[in-house]
Amino acid sequence: MARATRSKAASGSAAAKSSAATAPAPSNKSRYTLPTTATNPPKIFILPRKATSEARVVSLPNPRYNKPTRYLVCPETGIYEFTRITAPKSTPRSWLIDTSVNAGTGAENEEKPDPKKPESDDSEFGAYVTKGAELYLATSIDPVFLLLPALVSDETARGEGGKKMFVESDDYFDQLSKASPHFSEILRWGSTRQLLESRMATVCDTVDAGGEPMYRFSKEKLLTEMLSKAKRMSENSLPPSMEEKFVAKALEAPVLGLKREDTTTTNSSDSTPKVEPAESQSSTEAAETMTSHASEASTAATSAADEEATVAASALKASMQASPEVTKLQRLRVAFSFICSSYIVPSQVSQLKQQLSEQKKLVDFSPLDDYLAQVAKLRQEAASSRSMGDYSRKHVLDEEELMDRAEKKRKMEEDEKRKKAGESRGVKNLKKVNTSGMKKMSDFFKKKT
Repeated sequence: MARATRSKAASGSAAAKSSAATAPAPSNKSRYTLPTTATNPPKIFILPRKATSEARVVSLPNPRYNKPTRYLVCPETGIYEFTRITAPKSTPRSWLIDTSVNAGTGAENEEKPDPKKPESDDSEFGAYVTKGAELYLATSIDPVFLLLPALVSDETARGEGGKKMFVESDDYFDQLSKASPHFSEILRWGSTRQLLESRMATVCDTVDAGGEPMYRFSKEKLLTEMLSKAKRMSENSLPPSMEEKFVAKALEAPVLGLKREDTTTTNSSDSTPKVEPAESQSSTEAAETMTSHASEASTAATSAADEEATVAASALKASMQASPEVTKLQRLRVAFSFICSSYIVPSQVSQLKQQLSEQKKLVDFSPLDDYLAQVAKLRQEAASSRSMGDYSRKHVLDEEELMDRAEKKRKMEEDEKRKKAGESRGVKNLKKVNTSGMKKMSDFFKKKT
């Protein structure tokens, strides 16, 4: 019986081993399958709501660099340019786009489930991730900028003396169609053609020849049109980044210090009071008196330092202040330069700026130029005085230096608090021990004489 029992046990263990050997190994395959990286990933576009379904993305020459650029053209609402918005490289971002959500928001756009259609497999994602958090925002652009390369070109007909002649709009459109085949496609839309011709008339002289309008480019009208755009842009205020960098900083005059009375001599006599306890007082009363005087001295020193900082801050005064007229002219000049540098070729920009400086009737920048000349002179004087090392007069701290000192003081206090918090109780108790009369540790390691 014993042998039979052992044989049964052996056979049971062998069966268990064989079943374990034949059992399938656990699979490491993921439940979801990630798609391969796309060489041309999709992009995110924010389109205007008023754009119709007939709007198309076309490639047209960029008016500034004459390179093919994508634009959105709608036959009813006009032409839009795409502005690329992305996160800085120091803080990488990405987009998680869910493709399972229907684009429509109304009940009529909701997709009803099809009973004949098999259910989707859970192993496939309904979303994908883009590496770059970029989006392209469609904003309106004046079609006159797209027409400028053909209007200022020398390929149009010229008469005697090299003066440009009046030509039909098709002569200008043909030049643009050669550079971009898509331009001829959008001309088939009657509304788009009318829009281009109406905007062309704002920068051209026009005549009527047999019921057909003819155009000739005018530099004066172009300057007037660009100046009116700049005035609308700078009417209230520029964007905060432009306002701070190109208006406030450009008009900021150097800071000068005002004369002030020296308060350090009056405060120095109170900062170190002399303690002379009477002979009849006990040692305990003398110690209490010295402690109270020390606290009063520290309070006086702190108040004196605060008063010194307040006086130094109040002693700062800008040497010049820009008037509202000068600030308005600076905003107008910045807006005009921004428009020209974004949509007009450099050769034409130099001509426009020269025309603007010569025609005082449109706008007179003389007050702004005079103010900037005075500011430049003051800055030069301040720089020369610093380079010569004029230390004869007392140095007055400006606001930035005061802020730097306050920041350094705050950091030192935080470091001290951090060090004290990390000290053990034994170290704190050792610091309280009176070490007067004790030998230093270095005395035990001196050479014997």
